[in-house]
Amino acid sequence: MTGSSTGPASSNGRRRYVLAGIVVALGVLTGGILLDVLGTILFALTVAYVLLPVQGWLVRRGLSEWTGALAATVVGFVAAIAVFAPIVVALYFRIEQVLDAVKALPRELSVTVLEATYTVEAGEIQALAIDYLSDAATSFALALPVLGIKFALFIVLMFGLLLKGDEAGRAAVAPIPYGYRDVVYALTKRARETLYAIYVLQVATSIATLLVAYPLFRLLGYEAALTLSIMAAVLQFVPIIGPSMLIAPITLYHVAVGDLVAATLIGVLGLVFVAWLPDLAVRPRLSRRSAGLPGSLYFVGFTGGLFTLGPIGIVVGPLIVAVFVEAVDLLADEVNGDTTFTELVEADDQEPPNAAADTETTFEDSSSQAVDD
Repeated sequence: MTGSSTGPASSNGRRRYVLAGIVVALGVLTGGILLDVLGTILFALTVAYVLLPVQGWLVRRGLSEWTGALAATVVGFVAAIAVFAPIVVALYFRIEQVLDAVKALPRELSVTVLEATYTVEAGEIQALAIDYLSDAATSFALALPVLGIKFALFIVLMFGLLLKGDEAGRAAVAPIPYGYRDVVYALTKRARETLYAIYVLQVATSIATLLVAYPLFRLLGYEAALTLSIMAAVLQFVPIIGPSMLIAPITLYHVAVGDLVAATLIGVLGLVFVAWLPDLAVRPRLSRRSAGLPGSLYFVGFTGGLFTLGPIGIVVGPLIVAVFVEAVDLLADEVNGDTTFTELVEADDQEPPNAAADTETTFEDSSSQAVDD
């Protein structure tokens, strides 16, 4: 009776794992074929995952599954346009002004330290910067048709994922044994919180940066105030340093041309109102649903993902780091429970003598038992 009952169960479990292996193998093959658009697919997947609660909320308000998915897709489309359109416009219409500003920089910079004057040659760096900006503008213009196709693919994929998100989730969980599904749900929760932090919290902070930076740059008399504000908003996605990467070069530019008053104004006001204020005003109000990933680990994930995977690594890098940290926490809780690291160290320091005594006693017992036998 026992053999007949365990036989079909074992067969079903083996069948489940074989099917899971087939899915993984086909997934790897499909990823290899779709390698050029893999970044777009990952981006659509993460955005759809964040928008799934929106689609569910719309369905609960009376919309059908299809209509709710369409409405959530429109939300994602509008958000993507709001984020990327200013970047495209700034790169397309302001690149000449940026080039003119770089060309206007002095080729030599004199610095006086302790009554000694040093001359810094900047002509070579200036030429390299001009070449890089020109090549970037040309590459961007040539890539616009491909970017348009990828954006259309992003919209279609996002709609399909929102419409069939429940089925995709059921299929992903199906091969996992019930005893391990709590681990999957914990990792899924951490992934959702991380994506929320990247998309919702970072985008909100970037919008606040744009709203604060534009009037400040206009007040200080910059002609390309909108472009600079957009650059500051985009740099808000860079953890820890953020818009400081923009404020610092502008400050150095004013120092190079001898305008110390402008350098002081943009250096002080820019760091306070553009680099720090949006973080202090927006982030605490939205961070309760975020993953709480330390800034240092977020920075590691951001830079590693960016250098390894390109632009999509801005999202994938921190996401992988956050899921890895969650897995490490689960393992630590499974093995050590609520014991602190200090308690573990103290226990380990005390354990070797006891362990040796136990071993010695065991040997003595086993040897005496052998003699008795």
